[in-house]
Amino acid sequence: MKMKSKPVSPLEGLAAHYLAMPPVAAMQPVIDEWQDGHLRLLAPLAANVNDKGCAFGGSLCSLMTLAAWGLLDLELSQQGIDADIFVADSRVRYLKPVFEDLQVEACFDDAGERVKLLDALHKQGRASIRLKAQTLLTDGGVAATFVGRYVAIMRG
Repeated sequence: MKMKSKPVSPLEGLAAHYLAMPPVAAMQPVIDEWQDGHLRLLAPLAANVNDKGCAFGGSLCSLMTLAAWGLLDLELSQQGIDADIFVADSRVRYLKPVFEDLQVEACFDDAGERVKLLDALHKQGRASIRLKAQTLLTDGGVAATFVGRYVAIMRG
């Protein structure tokens, strides 16, 4: 008798997707929270440290890119939309070095764009949206900022 596998939640699916990519798995990201159009990822400094003892800039950029990508993936999954998501372009600013575990939060650059994205996907089968992310410090400061444009293309 074959047992049915337990359905995977969108968060479990995203976590598995991240860990299936070796460069991402090496950063050891953990999904901390997803709600109200925000996604927060955590990662240990020890897995992302550079020669100066602070967070590697490539890890900060990658985690912010992944957080924004993951936010879009979760939002589309929640709407029952099966689409491939690509980063089209991005801009990163490094403001302060990070000497602590990494905390990255992504959100929609403009909440109204969420509705336009869904409409465009349904009508044209593809759409783009701008998302933003930042690396937060425990003292409330911001260490890095990211703005990226993502493209979603319906599958099938």
